[in-house]
Amino acid sequence: MRWYVLRVAANKEEQVKETLSQKVEGGNLSDIVGRIEVPVEQVKRIRGHKQTVHKRKLYPGYVFMEMEPTEDGRVPERAWFIIKETSGVGDFIGTEGVPTPMRDTDVAKMLLEAEKPEEAPSIKVEFTKGDMIKIREGAFENFEGTVDSIDPERGIVRVIVEIFGRSTPLDIEYWQIERL
Repeated sequence: MRWYVLRVAANKEEQVKETLSQKVEGGNLSDIVGRIEVPVEQVKRIRGHKQTVHKRKLYPGYVFMEMEPTEDGRVPERAWFIIKETSGVGDFIGTEGVPTPMRDTDVAKMLLEAEKPEEAPSIKVEFTKGDMIKIREGAFENFEGTVDSIDPERGIVRVIVEIFGRSTPLDIEYWQIERL
């Protein structure tokens, strides 16, 4: 079996995955269609002292399918109609009705992302170096400065502020600052 990329309607990836999985089981297509994946990552956000964990799709608008193509490289006809009649499905990535299989390196990367255990979520830091910020909280509240560096692992932002006429670096948690 080879892996293929299926275009789907935005924000319908999980729904399409579930529907296709049910149709594959119900239509006895497990000999043609293998796994169906929508790779996601967990992202931690802190807003107003509340920490939430969200799942973020790594490839929005796409579903990955493992499938056995026909000899000429096309989608088998009995699978084609079940896939195409599913609500929210567009078309396979490829040319002239022949889907292009994914390269092995891309498949390995996608499967690694899709099969990650429920690990500690990454922190979403919404700042970049050079951004002008204002400190919202802490000992330096209401000071303004510039983002110098970001440590996304720890959620720490190094900010350069003027204190008594001197540029001073401060390490501040990212939720304590806001963009100007």
